[in-house]
Amino acid sequence: MQETYEMRDRLTGELTEKYMEKLFYFCLKKTGSHIEAEDLTQDIALQIITALNKGTIPTSFSAWLWQIARNRYSVWATEKHNRNELVTGSDISDYEVEDESESVLDEMIHAEQMALLRRELAFIKSDYRNIVVAYYIENKSVRTIAASLSISISAVQQRLHRARIILKEGMDMAREFGVRSYKPEEITFANSCDAFGDYGQPWSILCHAMYKNIFLEAYGNPSTADELSIELGVALPYMEDELKYLTEQTFLIKKENKYETAFPIIGKDVQEKIWNYNSLITEKLTGLFEKLVDDYSKACETHGIKYYGEYTTYEDAKWVLLMRAFDALAHTKYKGDFEYTKRPNNGRWDIVGYQNADIPNIPAVGLHGSGMSFSQYKFKYDNIEEKTPWYLCDEESRALAMVAEGKWEECEQILLDKLLKYGYIKKNNSAYEPAIVVFNADTIEKGWTRFTNEERASITQIVEEIKRIVSEANEFAFNLTAESLPPLFKDNGRMCYFACTNSTISRGIVFMQAINDGWIKNDEHTGKVVGAYIYI
Repeated sequence: MQETYEMRDRLTGELTEKYMEKLFYFCLKKTGSHIEAEDLTQDIALQIITALNKGTIPTSFSAWLWQIARNRYSVWATEKHNRNELVTGSDISDYEVEDESESVLDEMIHAEQMALLRRELAFIKSDYRNIVVAYYIENKSVRTIAASLSISISAVQQRLHRARIILKEGMDMAREFGVRSYKPEEITFANSCDAFGDYGQPWSILCHAMYKNIFLEAYGNPSTADELSIELGVALPYMEDELKYLTEQTFLIKKENKYETAFPIIGKDVQEKIWNYNSLITEKLTGLFEKLVDDYSKACETHGIKYYGEYTTYEDAKWVLLMRAFDALAHTKYKGDFEYTKRPNNGRWDIVGYQNADIPNIPAVGLHGSGMSFSQYKFKYDNIEEKTPWYLCDEESRALAMVAEGKWEECEQILLDKLLKYGYIKKNNSAYEPAIVVFNADTIEKGWTRFTNEERASITQIVEEIKRIVSEANEFAFNLTAESLPPLFKDNGRMCYFACTNSTISRGIVFMQAINDGWIKNDEHTGKVVGAYIYI
């Protein structure tokens, strides 16, 4: 009942805003008198409003409205003819304004019908649409159309007949577009890969608003091209083309005539529940990580061990040390050999989408490497990630390793100049030395043996407490995420695990808490290459 009231109010408003002026000119054309036109317009409007108030909800409001207008005019004309015939014997035709051209009403109806026809042509399948356009708009013969499509004349005739039925049904229907047709929804992504596609996939595709909303609509909801075009308010010819492209690029899966999103998307309700859980443990967990790094570093210093090298300050080294500790104890990895999905154009990557959720914006912390001993955590915070190159090429990485080993003289000067410009190395008199964290495998291995039993016991206790908290948090996130996945991913162990690992505690949560604690500082003294490290 509430829906009926709402529809009545909407149609009444549409009558007032859209049709009253048209009705008046229709009446004026028919009566030839402003006064009579005003009376007749009000009479027609009253009949329409009365019908709506009685619960009449027409399928096509426009067609229904003009039918009432024609009927009411016919009654008016007949009544006026009868009144005047008593006096003068005049014929009813005397009271219609002569007009050999199309009437205002005919023009309006023609324009509205053509608009409806164009709308429906945008939402029927190409097999029908192409024939209708060729026959009715391009004025091609059935024989010509049959020859151009390499089908029989009877097939063209059958499709024309079927198309007319579909178009009429559509034109009589009050077509309702989905919410995403006027209110696109945002979605973010996390990407893991061995190699991007030759044309920047997946990011070159994921940036498009329409694609994001196709993914959201088709996620766990296999949909036809027609359904997606209606939901997003995009004409079918364009939607069909986009769906074909997204399927070829492996973002969608097509089964028969339906499309489904080919990667997991974590819903906002799942994200919010996980965030609420993590927010209760983040401060304690980060505090344990901070204490672990401080205590380990202090023990190393006590025993004369430079486990993070001697080329950067401890404050700058903390950026790497915290993230390395996190990755060692809290970063969830796929159990077994995880092979990224092979994609078109030499890509090997997988993605997870995230629906917009009411949670704080946590900066992402990625780990980039050259495939050699050099790696760098990239912090998407306060433009830090923009201060250094996204990657180092193999030649640059080799040169950096040689500088760390004291073999800078064997490097090409052009590579030294680049690394100096980037900030990864610095000049000390005439020599070059690294300006980043340098881990020495031998030093780290021998360092633990020099610690006292008390130092080892204290550090081990912290590690075990971190593992306990992380394990409980991961179990909560895994169960919640796995339960929310559609069958396409829930029944695929590899993709289910991949989706779940991206729902667990992230580097960014711990990093941001460390910033808030003041344990990590980002100020005028912070180096531009924080997060970079190399193993020798």
